[in-house]
Parts: sequence; structure tokens; C-alpha cells
Amino acid sequence: MLVYTPSGPRALRLLLLLLLLAAWKAGSRQVHYSVPEEAKHGTFVGRIAQDLGLELAELVPRLFRVVSKGHGDLLEVNLQNGILFVNSRIDREALCGRSLECSIHLEVIVDRPLQVFHVEVEVKDINDNPPVFSVSEQKLSIPESRLLDSRFPLEGASDADVGENAALTYRLSPNEFFVLDVINKKDKGKFPVLVLGKMLDREENPQLQLLLTATDGGKPEYTGSVTLLILVLDANDNAPIFDRSIYEVKMYENSANQTLVIWLNASDADEGINKEMIYSFSALVPPNVRRTFLMNEKTGEIRVNDAIDFEDSNTYEIHVDVTDKGNPPMVGHCTILVEVLDENDNSPDVVITSLALPVLEDAPVGTVIALISVSDRDSGANGQVTCTLAPHSPFKLVSTFKNYYSLVLESALDRESVANYVLVVTARDGGSPSLSATASVSVEVADVNDNAPAFAQPEYTVFVRENNPPGCHIFTVSARDADAQENALVSYSLVERRVGERALSSYVSVHAESGKVYALQPLDHEELELLQFQVSARDAGVPPLGSNVTLQVFVLDENDNAPALLPRPGAGGAGGALSELVSRSVGAGHVVAKVRAVDADSGYNAWLSYELQPAAGGARSPFRVALYTGEISTTRTLDEADSARQRLLVLVKDHGEPALTATATVLLSLVESGQAPKASSRVLAGAAGAEAALVDVNVYLIVAICAVSSLLVLTLLLYTALRCSAPPTQGACGPGKPTLVCSSAVGSWSYSQQRRQRVCSGEGPPKTDLMAFSPSLPPCPVPDVEVEEQSIGGDCSRKVGYYFFISICCFVNNILSTAFPPHIYVSEYLHPF
Repeated sequence: MLVYTPSGPRALRLLLLLLLLAAWKAGSRQVHYSVPEEAKHGTFVGRIAQDLGLELAELVPRLFRVVSKGHGDLLEVNLQNGILFVNSRIDREALCGRSLECSIHLEVIVDRPLQVFHVEVEVKDINDNPPVFSVSEQKLSIPESRLLDSRFPLEGASDADVGENAALTYRLSPNEFFVLDVINKKDKGKFPVLVLGKMLDREENPQLQLLLTATDGGKPEYTGSVTLLILVLDANDNAPIFDRSIYEVKMYENSANQTLVIWLNASDADEGINKEMIYSFSALVPPNVRRTFLMNEKTGEIRVNDAIDFEDSNTYEIHVDVTDKGNPPMVGHCTILVEVLDENDNSPDVVITSLALPVLEDAPVGTVIALISVSDRDSGANGQVTCTLAPHSPFKLVSTFKNYYSLVLESALDRESVANYVLVVTARDGGSPSLSATASVSVEVADVNDNAPAFAQPEYTVFVRENNPPGCHIFTVSARDADAQENALVSYSLVERRVGERALSSYVSVHAESGKVYALQPLDHEELELLQFQVSARDAGVPPLGSNVTLQVFVLDENDNAPALLPRPGAGGAGGALSELVSRSVGAGHVVAKVRAVDADSGYNAWLSYELQPAAGGARSPFRVALYTGEISTTRTLDEADSARQRLLVLVKDHGEPALTATATVLLSLVESGQAPKASSRVLAGAAGAEAALVDVNVYLIVAICAVSSLLVLTLLLYTALRCSAPPTQGACGPGKPTLVCSSAVGSWSYSQQRRQRVCSGEGPPKTDLMAFSPSLPPCPVPDVEVEEQSIGGDCSRKVGYYFFISICCFVNNILSTAFPPHIYVSEYLHPF
């Protein structure tokens, strides 16, 4: 080929164009080579790696391999230089028979990523087979009476080659009686015929021996020969003859037995016994044709005797002899060419190979999952196969080459939605009716860590009584991970932080596998009322994913603190006793002293009551003590009979279970009115100050009550609206309704919030407990953190109402704390509330 090489920029553009054309051809994934048959081992076929656009260095790492169905050892690739070479002997005749086109189809497969290329290697024929006759000697019986130009068909030679290499020519050895003629039978080859050129005389030449030579058209040419032994017969002068020498018949495969193929009819010009004829298969008919067809020797009918399969043989050549009963008998010849028509009697064949399983759920779209090849032994439309995929899935079939398909990923996968796909590949031919075949492939989706552990709710509220034993189980957190295997293996840990001066891990711990939360030490309500922390859940995937949940641990109060007596500033007395001077002239109901006590507990555990112990000897005391204020007052007017020194024992008791007590001693000295002017003036001043304070108290009290009433009405309206809009929640651990409990403490007004709560524990039925009171005079802050109720209980409306209620209570507490100085005793005003 002559190539013109320009120079300059035009040459550069031409070079780029050629490179693009080469890249396009490489991308088409179809490469064609040719190789002559019988090529020696190592014969160069083509630079397959270069032609497919593959780098030599990546052939071994990408598992470069060549697959040829049924011909795996004929061709091989040198992985060092990427050259395709002949590995073993290639016999075109054994490979493709008499087919004009012969090629070896190669599948070139590389991994990482998976790619498939198709290579066609055409095997070219060489003249390596000589013409061959089926027998070494052919006998012909020819009566001497045969006329000139009588024709005697001979068995031709066969050549396993194709094309010009199989184009045979015949020549007959020189003789004076016969000449050779050749008949072309419509692409069926050439058949030699002897033509009588001179009358035979049996007496002169009873037999003739000729040599028939066949020569092919190859270079170099090969020849084959057969001996023709001609026996000259005497007598019967007329041989039976057919109306045609060649008959052509078409019939469908799978015809039933006894189906008529052809009815032959020969004629003989003789008469009598020389005219009677017998039909028979020629000695040239091979055994397989004799098994397939049955000849009626009397009538000349040829019928089907065995299965006729187009895929086994699509043509039959039947040589028939008709012989008369003359003496000697004469024979007529004809040839029947039976063409078998195809029927759609073969279902397609589906083969699935090179499965890349399992498939990661994050595999990119276009990933090749499997290779599929289909075939059909039928021909024409009966052998044209189309493939479909069912059911609807994230996969699709892509046609790659002829009857080859790739199963590829069409859309994203999600193992948590579908973990396995059972795909059915259906191959259907174009026959009528069409036939189909199916093959199934199970595609397993492998998990990747794309789901973080998730808790059922973002936070939990836990209630624990104080003084718990160390190491007790207080709660169990549980997170679920939608992934599988190690990606779903969840471990738990604390999110460390400081609680005051100490680390969180000194209070609680969490079991890494079970999620159980343990209290490491006894909790003290008086020290820590609310412990809020986070627990982290992380899976074992790479990279790991995690999430946090908030736990609010409320420490419930127990009655573990006894009441403590407070000394009154400026009061006399020895040994901690309270001493007071009392004028004998005071009337009934006069307050002479007051016992002050506090309790470090909360709620009912800190609600104190006062009782006066009976005097020794059962004597009735002229004094009494108020139940909730601790004020000691006279029950009657004092007289001279009363002892000058009165010793009172006041029992201070809280309302816990069991109740804890303390005892206060009050020493009262009864004096005449003139002997205690200072005390009287102090008492009068105190009374006057109390009256003035009570006036101020009434004003504050009215303002507070009005404010509280307005806020309470608004709260109830808001709480009712939220409750109606939110679904009710139930559960054994749900929170109860919050209640405000007010009680009078010594010299002050105590505020506390009571909340009835269903507390869940590991043993026994749920118990109704009391949320601890918090006695305090300073303003109580509104919590900044949302508190979610225990476990199942609690919704948004309940939280809002709960915190709104706490805010009102704190507001009231602030007003009362500001309104009532510590020295004003207002218990009798506030006790009804």
C-alpha cells in the first residue's frame, strides 16, 4: 500500500485524525485476525493487547485471559509482549467441516474493572487434502447393446478443503470406447459421467479397466484416482431409464415415519421379463441414508424411515438404480437431492459465566455483574434469539456482541431494602411458535457501612432513689443499626464530661456490649438532684458511624436527714436550750417563744411538725405549741399556782417514712409584770411590728394571689390545648401530674414541687413515688434543659405544661420570699393554700 506522508501542521492534523480513528476502532471492542490452518506453533497472529488498547504492564495484574468455547488450546497470548500466537495445530476441516467461512471466536476478559473484548480469528484454508474416492475400484456392467452416447454416472471424489482448493477436475485414462463428461449439480459439486463413444463388443473386449483421476485447484495441486472396471454384458439391449436424471425434493425436518418423499417411475423399452424392473439404492448410498429412507423395490416409492433432523444434516443425496429382469439385466440410474427445511424445534441455550458476586451496595452504575451467552441450533428466524430480564430490578442486559450480553447495574442498590435479587434471563427465538429458555442468577448485595446506630428516641429520663448500692443497674440504652455483620455490631460508651469537680465516669458507667448503665457509687439527692449525660453508640464498620442519646437521671429523695434545730439569735439558755421570760399577766393565746428547725431533705421528708411532750407526773402544762409553726403560746391565763420555771420538751418530726425526729428544750421563767419591763416592751414592740408587717403581708398576699390566679388560668388553657392536639401516651413508666405542695416552715415559706411518677425498676411492679421537694427561699431557676419523662411516657404537650407549671411555682416562691421577711410568722395566713 502506498502512503503519502505530508509535512507541517497539515501532517500533524492528519496524524491526530489517524490516532482518533485507531482509538475508535479499539473502543469498538471487535478485532479481526486471520491465520492459515496447519500453521506452526508460535506463528504470529496479531498484537492483541495493543489492538485492544491495553497496556502490557496491566495484563497480569488485571488477570488478562482468553476464553474460546471448545477451542481453548488453539491460540494463546504471550503476557509479556501481548502477542496472540498459534499454540497448537489448527485443522480447518476438523474445526468447520465444509463450511466456507471458518473462524475462532475469542473472548478476552480482564478484571479490575471487568472488561470483555471479542476477537474473531479467521482460519484460512490451505490445500492440505487430496481428492479422495470412497472406493478404490468402481465396477460398471454395460451391455454390449448400449447405444452410442449412453451415459454412465460415476461416483465423484470428495475434497475436505473448500473454495478453489476443493474445485475438482477429472480426466480419464486414454481409451477408444469412452469419453468423460462432468455434470454440475447446482453448487453440489461436479460429478463425472462416462459417455459411450464407440459400440462395445463383448466378444472382443469382455471387460475394460480405466483410470479416473481427480485433480483439485490448489497450489500445489493434489490428485486422487479410482479404477473403473467395466464389465461388458450381452443380451438385454434396453436399460430402464428415468424421466430425469436428477430429482430435487424439499421436505421439513421431523417428518413422521412413512412420509412419502418421492415416487420414482422408470421405463424400459423391452418387453416381457426384460421390462420388469426392481428399484434399489445404489451401492454408493452410505449407510446413514439407508437408515433414514426406505425404498419400495416394486413401486419405486421412497419414504421416511427414521428421524430427519435439520441440525444433523440439511441435505441428502440418494442414488437409485432401477434394474430390469433381463438376462443379463440392465440398470438405469438417477440421483435424488433431498433438501431438508428447518423447523423451530430447538429451544435457545442460555449460559451465564464470569459472575462478579456478591455486589457491594455502593457499586457504581454500569458495573458488570455477569456475562451471558445464548445460542440456538436452528437457522434463519428460528435461530435468532432475543434476551429479556425479569423481574424489574436495578439491573439490565446490554448486548455486547452478536449473541453475547452483559448483566450490568442500572441503578443504585440498597441492601437494607433488598439484600438479594433472583434474576431470570429469558431467551426467546424468532420462530413461530417461538421457543424460549430461562436461566436464573442470584445476585447477593454485600453490605457497606452506610447506616449509623439509631436510638428509639433522642433522650430518656431515669429516676433513681438516692443511697443506691454501688454498681446498681439504673437503665439500659439500646441502638439499632440497619447494616449487617460487623457494620451492625454496636458498642456503647460514655461521652465524658465534668460534673462539678469530678469526672462523669466516677458517677456512672455503661457496658460496651449490652448498653446497661450502672451507678458506680451511692447518689445523694442533697448533693446532686439531676445528672445529665450522653451515651455514644458506634458500630464496627470502616469507617465507624455513631450517634448519641441523652440520659437525664433524677435522684429521688429519701428520708435520710433528721430535723436540725436552729438557735435563735440573742436567746439565752444553757446547753442549747431556749430560755424566755414570760410575764404572768399575759392572757390566753399569747406567743411566748418559737422553736426553729430545718431538714436537709425535700418534700414531705422536709415537712416538719411540732409536738409538746407531756410534763413529768402528768401535770397539764399551760402552754401549747403550734403544729406546723413551732410557736409556743399560752393556753390560759397564768396564775400564782403555776411554777415559776417551766421546762418544755418540743418534739420536731418530719413526714418521711419512717419519720425522723429531734427534741428541743424550752426554758420559760414566769415573772411578775413589773419585773420584766424590757421583755414586755420588746414583746409589745414585736407585736406592733408584727401588726404593721401583717398589713404589708396582706397587700403582698393579694397581689401574689391575683398574679398567680391569672398565670394559672393561662397555664391551664395552654396545657389543655396541647393535650388535646397531641395523642395520649400510656405506659407503666409514664409521668404523673405535677402538683404544688406548700407548707409553712420555721420563720419562712417553703416552696417545693411534687411530681407523682411511675418508676420502673428491675424487680417488682412499678411503684408510685413522690418527686422530692426542694425547700428554699431564694428564687429557683427555670431549667434550661428539656426533661423527657421516663421511658415510654411523656410527649411534647406534657413537657411544655410541666415546665410552664414549674416556672409559675418559682415565680410565686420569689414573690413570697420577697414579701415575707424571715422574722414575720405568716403560717396562719398561708397554711390553707
